[in-house]
Amino acid sequence: MNDAEIFIVGANGQLGTALKAKYPGAQSADIDEMDITKAESVANYDWSGIKYILNAAAYTNVDGAETDEGRVAAWKVNATAVSYLVQAAAANDITVVHISTDYVFDGTQDPHTEDEPLSPLGVYAQTKAAGDLVVGLAPKHYLLRTSWVIGEGKNFVRTMLELGKKGTSPTVVSDQVGRLTFTSELVKAIDHLLTTQAEFGTYNVSNGGDPASWADITREIFKAAGFDLTVTDITTAEYYKDKAGIAHRPLKSTLDLSKIQATGFTPTDWRQDLTAYIKKELSA
Repeated sequence: MNDAEIFIVGANGQLGTALKAKYPGAQSADIDEMDITKAESVANYDWSGIKYILNAAAYTNVDGAETDEGRVAAWKVNATAVSYLVQAAAANDITVVHISTDYVFDGTQDPHTEDEPLSPLGVYAQTKAAGDLVVGLAPKHYLLRTSWVIGEGKNFVRTMLELGKKGTSPTVVSDQVGRLTFTSELVKAIDHLLTTQAEFGTYNVSNGGDPASWADITREIFKAAGFDLTVTDITTAEYYKDKAGIAHRPLKSTLDLSKIQATGFTPTDWRQDLTAYIKKELSA
């Protein structure tokens, strides 16, 4: 696979940054060259030589999507823009790799399988579910559903490390359970599916290991970082009870990984990647 045949959408985000590091010769475009929210801009782009579109772009402000302005932005990026990319891919015989989320489910099934019916709770979740439906129409596609992404950018692990450095003992929700997904793991999964030419379709992708709550993950973070601090458990309902404009969150976010494992991919335990991530963060 030639890097020059790859086009990365959302190249400056957490996942996009990791994809650029993996495929340094890949192409991308800034908004002046191509605006994915405009049909003509995507359709008129020179797609010659491109065999793979890796779509790492998304509106990810879960609570922001509940506002009037955020609702429009979320639909524009997570659904409408995806339809333009899928149309371009179909017209130019390009394979689409699209990143989705556990939020397309309501969090009642455990674990979530690839064929579980969509049941999104909030606006962000609904727009991502719409994007999933659109990607499913692409003749050649890999739809990757993931959870709790950690990479180069603002994320939960970095937030907890900052609290730890300040000596703050936080209160963290304990009834949302799932697995972290490091961008390094997502990139490995994408590269595996492309290089092995796995069957097109939907795949769950996260790190492996036993699922844990956000509170337990925080304890793991503090342990790995050497912070002697207390983490107090709280339910999601209690944590958000006095906050307005908050989107509903799925409580069970664990993804069944057996389908991608059947292709020969072995997920790394999230605790292993977390330890390495924290070591790198603290030495920076």
